[in-house]
Amino acid sequence: MPSLTGLPLQIIASVMAIAVFAATMWLWPRLAGRTWQAWLGRIGAFLATQLAVLLAMGLIANGYFGFYSSWSDLLGSDGGPGTVVDHQPSAALSVTGEQKVYSAQGSARERSGLIQKVDVKGSGSGLSSEAYVYLPPQYFQPDYAKQAFPMALVLAGYPGSAEKLISLMQYPASTLQAIEQKKLPPTVLVLMRPTLSGNRDTECMDVPGGPQVETFFTADLPKALGTTYRLADDPGSRAVIGNSTGGYCALKFALRKPDAYRSAISLSGYYTAPIDQTTGDLFAGNGQLKQENDLLWRLKNKPAAPVSLLLATSYDENNYQDTQAMVGAFKAPTKLSTITLDTGGHNFHTWTREIPPALEWLGKHLTAPQSA
Repeated sequence: MPSLTGLPLQIIASVMAIAVFAATMWLWPRLAGRTWQAWLGRIGAFLATQLAVLLAMGLIANGYFGFYSSWSDLLGSDGGPGTVVDHQPSAALSVTGEQKVYSAQGSARERSGLIQKVDVKGSGSGLSSEAYVYLPPQYFQPDYAKQAFPMALVLAGYPGSAEKLISLMQYPASTLQAIEQKKLPPTVLVLMRPTLSGNRDTECMDVPGGPQVETFFTADLPKALGTTYRLADDPGSRAVIGNSTGGYCALKFALRKPDAYRSAISLSGYYTAPIDQTTGDLFAGNGQLKQENDLLWRLKNKPAAPVSLLLATSYDENNYQDTQAMVGAFKAPTKLSTITLDTGGHNFHTWTREIPPALEWLGKHLTAPQSA
């Protein structure tokens, strides 16, 4: 069966939609009578055309935004409850696949770097997730053989996919370019989606009685990565960047857990966790917990954290006014910068315009590789 997000299925659906539309136009004069057969024919042709067009548009939108990553994800047909299997303790991180950054040119990893697909197991949270790790070319070069590298966690929005961070938003390619232009020190990227518990939007929270997502990203993930890769272990060598929901998570990690990440970049992020059908009850009726996760409230009422924040918005964005409120509320030692585009909506095109200057900003706040 073709991949739900693949280009071939989108092309097939588009061709079918065009064919059904053409067939409807050709048959329409023959269905012009007033008999019940003619009426049924016109209704059937109309519905077939609408369904074919909607199907094609839905597949294209899903491939672009990554709402559903597979047929089983779409249909909710992942099977029964499963069978319990007992295992011996295993490594917190395991590499499951590799790909080159420029596979078409066949560039060596010493020139363009390498992307590894990994499975991460959180010892504190009990959560597990797959991720993609981009290792820059310097990671494999003899001159850096004894160096520990800074790390940037990159988070997609909800319900985005980590694959789109590579293929659509071009994070590894943009990072490589920034490194080559000396705007960013050689940096390891960890690309993930913020959703770790089924399809629930947890807003990266430690949900009372539920998934401990914040613990996974701020404690488990750095620890697991440090067991496999040469990563610097000081907070100044770690940053987090995200768009939309990922942007909110990035800022929250830095403000709530500055010993985990000292720099955070939010592209079109918001500043307080919503409550809707995708999130469920995140706060269990606890008003204080809700405040603790309100970033503007934190800037106004909590001691300032020693972190650097970059907020990206545009005059068209829904978060523009809230971003101005964040600018007016922060105080030292917190450092805050902004990117404000003249135009730009809540979409990938806007974020790809913001990524290069964001990486250059990060280069001024991220500790360079250190002696391992």
